[in-house]
Amino acid sequence: MALPATTEKLSHGEPTWFVGGKTFATVDNNHHNSGHIAAWIKGAPGAQETLVAAATERFFRPPYVGHRGWVGARLDVETVDWDEIAGLLEEAWQMTAPKKVLAAWMAERPAE
Repeated sequence: MALPATTEKLSHGEPTWFVGGKTFATVDNNHHNSGHIAAWIKGAPGAQETLVAAATERFFRPPYVGHRGWVGARLDVETVDWDEIAGLLEEAWQMTAPKKVLAAWMAERPAE
């Protein structure tokens, strides 16, 4: 993942991404025979409810972390919007990154 200070390692048998030692995304590859492949992504306040209500075929409340607002994003459906997934991952990283890492990254970004 091309975000500063991001590391990837296996956690609970699945690829998981960390920044500053904190998790912001993990893969769900048929977790406990869920029947799907998905990413569990740390969500901004209200994001989970909005996404699940708008597209139940693509988004869900994941077990274990859903009560904290994380979003389950199915990756095995034809309607995956990879730009949307990238945006959710970037937002999750921003919410999780240490302040110094985030400030340096923001300073390097072109003005929008």
